[in-house]
Amino acid sequence: MASQDWVDKDFYKILGVPKDASEADIKKAYRKLARKYHPDQNQDDPSAERMFKDLSEAYSVLSDPEERQQYDAIRAMGSGARFSAGGPGGAGPAGGAGFEDLFGGLFGQGARPGGSRRTSYSTGGSNIPPEFADLFGGGGFGGGFGSAQPQKGADRTASTTISFAGSINGTVIGLREPSGEVVEVRVPAGVKDGQKIRVRGKGQPGAAGNGDLMVTVNVTPHDFFVRDGNNIRIHVPVSFPEAALGATIEVPTLTAEKVKLKVPAGTPSGRTLRVKGRGVQTSKGNGDLLVTIDVAVPSHLNKEAKAAVEAFAEATKGEDPRAGLASKARL
Repeated sequence: MASQDWVDKDFYKILGVPKDASEADIKKAYRKLARKYHPDQNQDDPSAERMFKDLSEAYSVLSDPEERQQYDAIRAMGSGARFSAGGPGGAGPAGGAGFEDLFGGLFGQGARPGGSRRTSYSTGGSNIPPEFADLFGGGGFGGGFGSAQPQKGADRTASTTISFAGSINGTVIGLREPSGEVVEVRVPAGVKDGQKIRVRGKGQPGAAGNGDLMVTVNVTPHDFFVRDGNNIRIHVPVSFPEAALGATIEVPTLTAEKVKLKVPAGTPSGRTLRVKGRGVQTSKGNGDLLVTIDVAVPSHLNKEAKAAVEAFAEATKGEDPRAGLASKARL
């Protein structure tokens, strides 16, 4: 730290202690304030982070008897005045050397008398002096206190696209690294579009082991089957007689096996019927097959069919499927 900073900063005021505070008082004050302003307790609060750094800087100086003595001397000499470093052979205030020149031999580069150097610690992030390792219960907040804990490497990300069948039945894909290595990714049955698959140990290396590879799986839509959660929706056409009189029909499933479905008499177009357990099968349970009925209207009628429809129309001419529609449409 530059000695000019020691003139500008009142470390006693930062810690809230008097200039004759004992070592115990300084330690007690720092313990209290470090807990209050630690960045891990004040997420997204830049002012708390700056305050924590100032506290740590103040404690670093005042907790060391020699540095505290040097700090007090500099503050006494520099009180009420500002100094600037003079260049080689340059003059500072009153024709003397600049502030950094005056004390550079004594305090430069953090040196101490006798050429020894005090062990320093980071005041950024979540590090605090080792003697305060118990401040949050022995290394809380992810082990940021006291001695640094080994960290895993960072996770990496990738994406891939699989077929609809692969998402239903599960599949294995290979992702090629720039080095040529192929990473095998096992996609479980029932994976959803956009779901992430974790491949452990294939991330960046780290002191505590490799991170993981997070693979986002995109699923190609199917022309017939539509996924809705773990349910599968399909549209199945039925004839007018089947819808009017009722029928038992066969519908396809995800396994290519057909299942029988009873269509009740009088089923309108657009009604959805359910086949239990014939949807997506996962380790947590199975979805259902949801069958929407579409009543098919023939585009061409032969003479017999046309006569039959005309006879049906005559027999049901008293029924109005649009009765009450006008009242529903009122604003």
